[in-house]
Amino acid sequence: MPESSLTAHRDRIDAIDRQILDLLRERNEVVKGVLATKIAHKLPIYVAGREERKVQAFREDALRRDLDPDWAEDFLRMIMSASRASQSTTTFPMATVEPRTWLFVGGRGGMGTLFARYAEQSGHEVRILDRDDWDRVAELAAGVHVAVVTVPIHVTEAVVRRLAPHLPATAILADFTSNKADVLAAMLAAHAGPVLGLHPMHGPDVQNLSKQLLLVSPGRDATAAEWVLNQFALWGMRLVSVDPDRHDRAMHLIQGVRHYMALLHGSFLKAQGLKPEEILDFSSPIYRAELMMTGRIFAQDAGLYADIVFSSAERRALLLAFLEHHAALARLVEADDKAGFVREFEAISSFFGEFAETALRESGYLIHRLADRFA
Repeated sequence: MPESSLTAHRDRIDAIDRQILDLLRERNEVVKGVLATKIAHKLPIYVAGREERKVQAFREDALRRDLDPDWAEDFLRMIMSASRASQSTTTFPMATVEPRTWLFVGGRGGMGTLFARYAEQSGHEVRILDRDDWDRVAELAAGVHVAVVTVPIHVTEAVVRRLAPHLPATAILADFTSNKADVLAAMLAAHAGPVLGLHPMHGPDVQNLSKQLLLVSPGRDATAAEWVLNQFALWGMRLVSVDPDRHDRAMHLIQGVRHYMALLHGSFLKAQGLKPEEILDFSSPIYRAELMMTGRIFAQDAGLYADIVFSSAERRALLLAFLEHHAALARLVEADDKAGFVREFEAISSFFGEFAETALRESGYLIHRLADRFA
């Protein structure tokens, strides 16, 4: 193909790309109108059913145009994600007729700052009680409608006991910790009013709360606390009710073991003198993803992760059981027992069942997108 013809094609592609950007800008303007309407009518920022219906229709439209529907879905979801990100800088709908007063204990930390901003942008009054404000606790707690304790796990119960005597009897006492059973028991013992256990399943660095998961463990007087949950839903969060004991059992694995494994991975790399940047060029996409997930943890606060890993006697006991199990599997290596490895592998495959195929599909999607973006 002559260079002049190639140039003409490239110029046309560039022109189309600019048209796409112009259409995306126009779409953003329409989205702003949708958001304003949602705020005016107190409608949720994120509606799962609407988004899924939109995705399905977009896939069908792509097929009719002889386009890859998976690619089209990725494109649409990126657009919708960008729309949700832009919504984090504006106002949000209020769940109540009149503003309520929120007290965030530990409110200058990451999670407290994030949710305090959302409450303020919804028109509520926000107060902050942090470590240097306890001489004003009576003043700050007076007349509040909800107090959310968002402090490190190891001091949560002590903070609850210190705070509760200053709260109005009708105030909702809630927490954001990743342990629920013991903290809920402490809140119920310290406060006679409504109690609500909450666990946001995200960090403070999220662009917005839309589609973020919030685990809810009701404690007392769920009717009185309903407006708080409605407010989270209006911010676009996905709320899932969970028994506190079941929650904690899952978190021992999801958080305790997972973060300890990251410590083990990172510590072994350090002991071997293998700097992550030195092995990236030799990494498969899946190992690169694993390395990034490990490195992500070590870019954050060590004390926070120590609190998570050592948060309870039950979690430490599970970690010790995990290490004993690890030692049992290590004996396969010591004995050069390849047949034993295969038996264990196949038994685990049977245990995982159909989930293994789901994991293969979803992880494949993630790996391919990461490789395409960061190769």
